[in-house]
Amino acid sequence: MEHVRIGIVGLGGMGSHHANYILKGEVPNARLTAVCDVAPARLAWAKEHLGEGIARFDSSDALLDAKVADAIVIATPHYFHPPIAVAAFERGLHVLTEKPAGVYTRQVREMNEAAARTGKVFGIMFNQRTVPVFQKLKELMASGELGTMKRTVWIITNWYRAQSYYDSGGWRATWAGEGGGVLINQCPHNLDIWQWVCGMPSRLRAFVAFGKHHDIEVEDDATAYLEYPNGATGIFVTTTGEAPGTNRLEITGENGKIVLEGNSLTFWRTREPVSKHIREYKGGFGEPECWKCEIPVRQGGGAHAEVTRKWVEAILKGTPLAVNGSEGLNSLQISNAMLLSAWTDAWVDLPVDEALFYDKLQERVQASAAKKGAGKTMNVEGTFGA
Repeated sequence: MEHVRIGIVGLGGMGSHHANYILKGEVPNARLTAVCDVAPARLAWAKEHLGEGIARFDSSDALLDAKVADAIVIATPHYFHPPIAVAAFERGLHVLTEKPAGVYTRQVREMNEAAARTGKVFGIMFNQRTVPVFQKLKELMASGELGTMKRTVWIITNWYRAQSYYDSGGWRATWAGEGGGVLINQCPHNLDIWQWVCGMPSRLRAFVAFGKHHDIEVEDDATAYLEYPNGATGIFVTTTGEAPGTNRLEITGENGKIVLEGNSLTFWRTREPVSKHIREYKGGFGEPECWKCEIPVRQGGGAHAEVTRKWVEAILKGTPLAVNGSEGLNSLQISNAMLLSAWTDAWVDLPVDEALFYDKLQERVQASAAKKGAGKTMNVEGTFGA
């Protein structure tokens, strides 16, 4: 195979974005051959802007059965990611899915099993992992320079949304249409980076508000306390109802702390381990000598095309993916656990109880203001960032 024929399922803000950069040649050895959407207006847009040579379909099954693509990019609402991916794998196609991997872990696990069973290349669009500042943070943590992690705190409250954002579609911010609020829509990138850098927690307790700042049925404010296998703790705070917001990640360890805010990475490095100073220092009120180290970070990264290029290269050459699709389960474990903790008013162990979460979610879906499938024409334009 010299090139990969790509079909795009879903032509909202993200789907059309993917189509445009592929059509412009930003992904070598990739050809856009087909698109799919249930909305006639979007298919008309595709005809006008993508050209007559791109096959157009009004269902994902029709595209998959037409044998006009070797691989698909899934850019539909969250609920549809796993079933479309499974259908593609079973027809012998490779898959790159938008984040989040899905709404609930049981469905995502089935998708991962289908990918493993068929041996097809499976990627997920966690493009923030290609951002240099996150890569440098990951490198620092992996190097052991910080020592054993003691605490991590991420305050990510710069996801502000006005009520008009939620009023733009009947599917938006509903259990049936979108499957959640700030945790499933805005924060998948943050939760993915957090677990990628700090590891997975063993249990958590969350306090989540539903419609606290907006007239919506899903969560728009969440605070969670996490515990890790080594005894470290974590705090995660997010909302779409505060302005101005904050985006600050702090990780403390045996040898100081690392602070990431904006695009600046600072390592406050103690000259000796904190636990050693605690045991041996005789001066009462002193603390370890500490150096402030500004970590140089290159610019750029984070482009969706970069993840797609690596996916195409993996299909053609067997080279590593930017992010393996199976890793989408990790951040979803955390967000599902946060919601389940709030719904049950209790601690939740990870991995999350998939059956219990599904049952609790279905209770809310049945009472949802949106009809099942109302999000099929979702447009996420303007929400590309982390």
